[in-house]
Amino acid sequence: MSISPFDHPFLSGLLGAQAAADWFSASADIAAMLDFEAALAQAQADDELISADAARAIATACRCFVPDMMALQDATARDGVVVPELVRQLRATIPGEHRNALHFGATSQDVIDTSLMIRLKPAIAHLAGGLGDVIAGLDRLEAAFGSNSLMGHTRMQAAIPIAVRDRIDAWRAPLLRDRQRLAFLTQAFPAVQFGGAAGTLEKLGDKANAVRQRLAAALGLYDGPQWHSQRDRIADFAGFLSLVTGSLGKIGQDIALLAQSGGAISLSGGGSSSAMPHKQNPVQAELLVTLARYNAVQLSGMHQALVHEQERSGAAWTLEWLILPSMVSASAASLQAAGSLLSSITGLGNGRSQTQS
Repeated sequence: MSISPFDHPFLSGLLGAQAAADWFSASADIAAMLDFEAALAQAQADDELISADAARAIATACRCFVPDMMALQDATARDGVVVPELVRQLRATIPGEHRNALHFGATSQDVIDTSLMIRLKPAIAHLAGGLGDVIAGLDRLEAAFGSNSLMGHTRMQAAIPIAVRDRIDAWRAPLLRDRQRLAFLTQAFPAVQFGGAAGTLEKLGDKANAVRQRLAAALGLYDGPQWHSQRDRIADFAGFLSLVTGSLGKIGQDIALLAQSGGAISLSGGGSSSAMPHKQNPVQAELLVTLARYNAVQLSGMHQALVHEQERSGAAWTLEWLILPSMVSASAASLQAAGSLLSSITGLGNGRSQTQS
């Protein structure tokens, strides 16, 4: 059983994307947090804040660490975050003379936010690839059917004939802009988070910036000042996700309406009905609409999470944990469904052939 349809035993067949489940698994989260601790220790050793022996001991401990998951669960209920117990367990595996070097100068938010950033790297690459695949699918449809005619509709009423390529242009143009938005966003995202107790890195003194730069480079993240209570980067990313699923939702809505008319589009492999065996339901087209509306609703929550009081918020931060993984999952599932839907189109517009060549 699962409380989320994205990893539900059977609903995930419709709504799930295995890659997203992997990015947000507990094992991936812990692995990324351990990567943070090992990279931080090495960066601090390079700037002589801790010894090289301590950095090696911490790296070895991180590679070999096996967490007590029940203890992590119990401690998170008490502390609100997993890091204090994780660090306690990890510290116990390090030789005594090096234990105090672990997590030096860092705070729980540094570990958790940077873990998220590490795991968003493959997510962003996957989404970029999915966007490219959908755009290529639209290009193939235009090549096969672009010169066919299609009745244009305004305000749900038949208007004047258009070419299929006109409709495809309307589907593709927002996705091209989404790809440009992602390129702009990733000029400084995902970014390392490292600010210490209140964002000042007070324990590192004049070596703070150098350590943060080394840490970012080691983890393959962008460097910049801490952003504990500045959540606009994540809100921007969530906005991008909603725009992508919204762009795909428009395609899905149009295809569902074309299928309703019965003559303007031919689809292979539609969904079956338990009551009407003759039907082929446009399931993937409907799914694109659902996921677009889902992300649009979730985006308001991510904008609520912009309000981090003072130097750190527990409430707004936790809200992000509830929302962002599902938005990424919805976006991955939407791109997957869109690619499959476009490849199932065997005819589009009047005068169409029955196969794409």
